[in-house]
Amino acid sequence: MVNQSSPVGFLLLGFSEHPGLEKILFVVVLTSYLLTLVGNTLIILLSVLDPRLHSPMYFFLSNLSFLDLCFTTSFVPQMLFNLWGPKTISFLGCSVQLFIFMSLGTTECILLTVMSFDRYVAVCRPLHYATIIHPRLCWQLAAVAWVMGLAQSTIQTPPTLRLPFCPHRQIDDFLCEVPALIRLSCGDTSYNEIQMAVASVFIVVVPLTLILISYSAIARAVMKMNSANGRKKAFGTCSSHLMVVIIFYSSVIAVYLQPKNPYAQERGKFFGLFYAVGTPSLNPLIYTLRNKEVKRAVMRLLGKDRDSREN
Repeated sequence: MVNQSSPVGFLLLGFSEHPGLEKILFVVVLTSYLLTLVGNTLIILLSVLDPRLHSPMYFFLSNLSFLDLCFTTSFVPQMLFNLWGPKTISFLGCSVQLFIFMSLGTTECILLTVMSFDRYVAVCRPLHYATIIHPRLCWQLAAVAWVMGLAQSTIQTPPTLRLPFCPHRQIDDFLCEVPALIRLSCGDTSYNEIQMAVASVFIVVVPLTLILISYSAIARAVMKMNSANGRKKAFGTCSSHLMVVIIFYSSVIAVYLQPKNPYAQERGKFFGLFYAVGTPSLNPLIYTLRNKEVKRAVMRLLGKDRDSREN
């Protein structure tokens, strides 16, 4: 056993057992990363530059886009380097990656919950929406999401990095995250596993439960609407966010709630790759393709608003 405080680096095995697959994944990851950069930057620009998108919904959406930019940038460049060349990562690099990955992952869970509350008020309390979801509350809710992510990472990162890691220092994953580092430990990990289980309840289970409650209330409110146009508008308002929630939490559950066996662990790498790289690139597409306001804002930004009105 090596000294856990030693600044010795790690080997990120990733998909090293499949060299041919790594070259394909390099192209897939690079393409997804470029889509993430372009798509999320576009949403942020539209939310800032277009006065018609100066609303709570797009304020939270721009936060989500900024988060996805930071999230992917924290590990994708290193992943591309490892897919194409050496699999090494320094202890400092692994520590920073772990801290940022955990912090932003937690923030996204909370932010998606906040966005579902915003949709709940928009559909179920439309006459009071401007009074309840005022700009000050938007900033406060966004701040809570970011601070909770930072606090969670600050609490869980140090105990993980203090684990007595095995001498081979081989992380059977494509990035530094808590489950992979726990598996690398040659000592007692009971405390870390309990800490991770408790954190999962507060980070995944509680937010998901609140989201389901919000959408249950939204569904009941929509079913009571007499107007078909009203139901269609309400569904259009929530469908993009609901799709993002389903994709995000499905991938999270597939990665972190799986049996401990080699087959499940190998399969979990692909789910983890989709969660880490695929989801941030899909979010802008979902919000752009399924949202008429965003599409109109894109046309206005391109100076083609007249054409969009004619069509």
